Amino acid sequence: MAGAGNAIRGSRIGSGPMGEAERGEAAPRQSVTYYCSHDHRSVITFAVEATVPESWDCPRCGLPASLDAENPPPAPRIEPYKTHLAYAKERRSDQEAADILDEAIQTLRSRRKAGDIIF
Repeated sequence: MAGAGNAIRGSRIGSGPMGEAERGEAAPRQSVTYYCSHDHRSVITFAVEATVPESWDCPRCGLPASLDAENPPPAPRIEPYKTHLAYAKERRSDQEAADILDEAIQTLRSRRKAGDIIF
């Protein structure tokens, strides 16, 4: 029974060779080469009617790539993680911070004198 030779075993309905006749003709294409700063060369295929972008992310390293082989775009500068305190220091001068602190201390002291309970 194992050697019966069933011709459709392992096939699904509609499967078979797909050629140009069944799919239709492919759109005319153009190949465009992009270069990144790590000397990677990426060839991307676009339709002839499509607008070719000036930059493309390199598939190998993820850096930006451009059409100019002599002057590829530099790697983007990665900003270090900033804490909330670092952002606050950027917004306020040392004098402003001291004034805000003095105001908060005065408010706290006035509440204690008034007998307010602070949790």
